[in-house]
Amino acid sequence: MNLPQGNAICYSGYREGQSPGEQIFPSREEILEDLLILQKNWTLLRLYDCSLHAERVLEVIETEGLPFKVLLGAYLAAELNNFGCPWGGTYTEEQLALNRAENAAELERLIRLAQRYEALVFAVAVGNECTVEWSDHIVAVPQMVAYVQHVKQALRQPVTFCENYVPWITKLAPLVEVLDFISVHTYPVWEYKRIEEAISYTRDNVESVARCYPDKPVIITEAGWATHSNGRGMPLELVSESLQEVYYRALMSWSQEAGILTFVFEAFDEPWKGSPDPMEPEKHWGLFTVDRRPKLVMQGLFGLPS
Repeated sequence: MNLPQGNAICYSGYREGQSPGEQIFPSREEILEDLLILQKNWTLLRLYDCSLHAERVLEVIETEGLPFKVLLGAYLAAELNNFGCPWGGTYTEEQLALNRAENAAELERLIRLAQRYEALVFAVAVGNECTVEWSDHIVAVPQMVAYVQHVKQALRQPVTFCENYVPWITKLAPLVEVLDFISVHTYPVWEYKRIEEAISYTRDNVESVARCYPDKPVIITEAGWATHSNGRGMPLELVSESLQEVYYRALMSWSQEAGILTFVFEAFDEPWKGSPDPMEPEKHWGLFTVDRRPKLVMQGLFGLPS
């Protein structure tokens, strides 16, 4: 299997006042502005769902002839309660039934978009972080297997699933059997690692998964470093723009030398995420701020913020 190589980044274009939950989507003009920024350094994009946002991104790439290939994702909602999730994860049976119906519809949208934009979509991901123990959108592993098999029957592109490194080691062997490649998330800073040990921890995460499945390709679909925190869940001293720059440089150097396709998380800050606290770390993983100004890590390439 020949996956593309090149600089890769996770892209979610939601700006202030926009969010997928409220279905307030970036316009085509805003998406074009983003992609013209990103094309300076990246050729591969990861999209997270098959909403109107993803459809517009693919349309803009095609219409404008932009030099991107896309890993297109399907977002899967909770099909099971997770009573151990710290921020929710419990639903009524009626809501879970609605979620299962919506998941089936999302997979059909994934198939439709991947077929319509076959020249742009180099692979698809069936779900994101829906088997890890802390997820608020749990889907059972046997159901994940069935979903992947359904998508594989309809598409010619390779099929993957994006997840934290731990479930790959502990419970996802049945899913790995039906996937074309494995997609790993690794976040040293979420696990209280200091910058001095960060890249070795990332490497260990990826290698621990690869050792379990020596015949299956492994890529990284999320790795990054936050630049702000409110101190809850992520100590203040572990995050800053300078630390993000150090981790990014080390990640790029190691992954390129190792030949591991790596999607950096993420392009732009996402104020819609997490709690209302503006310093919530979930909001601050971008290499650019929400108003599209380059953070320290990108200032050498894009210049100082105006």
